[in-house]
Amino acid sequence: MIAPPTTAATEDISKEQYERFRKLIYAESGINLGAEKAQLVRARLGKRLRQLNLSSYGEYYELVRSDKTGAELCNLLDAISTNTTHLFREKRHFDLLHELISRWWKSGMKRRSTDNFRIWSAGCSSGEEPHSIAMTIADALEGNRRADVRILATDISTRMLKTAREAAYETHRLGTVPPAYCSNYFEKIHDGQGAKARLIQPLRDLITFGRFNLMAPTFPFKHGFDVIFCRNVMIYFDRPTQQGLVNRFAMHLRPGGHLFIGHSESLNGIEHPLAYVEPTVYRKS
Repeated sequence: MIAPPTTAATEDISKEQYERFRKLIYAESGINLGAEKAQLVRARLGKRLRQLNLSSYGEYYELVRSDKTGAELCNLLDAISTNTTHLFREKRHFDLLHELISRWWKSGMKRRSTDNFRIWSAGCSSGEEPHSIAMTIADALEGNRRADVRILATDISTRMLKTAREAAYETHRLGTVPPAYCSNYFEKIHDGQGAKARLIQPLRDLITFGRFNLMAPTFPFKHGFDVIFCRNVMIYFDRPTQQGLVNRFAMHLRPGGHLFIGHSESLNGIEHPLAYVEPTVYRKS
């Protein structure tokens, strides 16, 4: 009996091949994979190899490196990125955001000669975070449409951004949403796969989605932000990468602006100019 040829579906990834991918992923995204993640990389890239009918991980690595458009690098990072989240995750952050927006609106506060409030959801994944922010904004403003409040939502994964833009959820996933928000801010839709709930258009209009790599040495934003959410992203970075990112965030916060990080993260041991407010919340003086 003749043995079947080795394919990408069955071939293991060599230590050398894994190390090449690990270094590439770190350089391009800041994601720091340890020595024990070889089988995770093998599993997540195997599907892509089969799609491209490639016979080895080394062949795929060369394809990524030779693709001058960068499209295959995006596919690689899409496959590696872990995206697990839900609506109103870490609810205390949204309660505090509600307070900040309500206080800003009721006081008529002016920031840098502008009357606006800008929020950045950095690492927005499949959209649960910016969608939760949009609902929080609507409730804090009590339906007032005159307030200029906007959300920038970015992620390195084009696949996640596509899902985020759709803003549609199976109804069972609304269990973490306050009941009043469910009735006020979602509409029922049918997409061929059954009934779903979709964030209403006025709230979707508050959000601008775009692909952005947080490892960019400088951020191209002309105006500062009042609040930056970057939660459960830095856990994949080493300390030097975290420090560089936090200090870039600080540069783009307006005076008095807040940075929210994930509850599994800490700025201990990182030099930065932000003041501690409460666990996972920091403020620019």
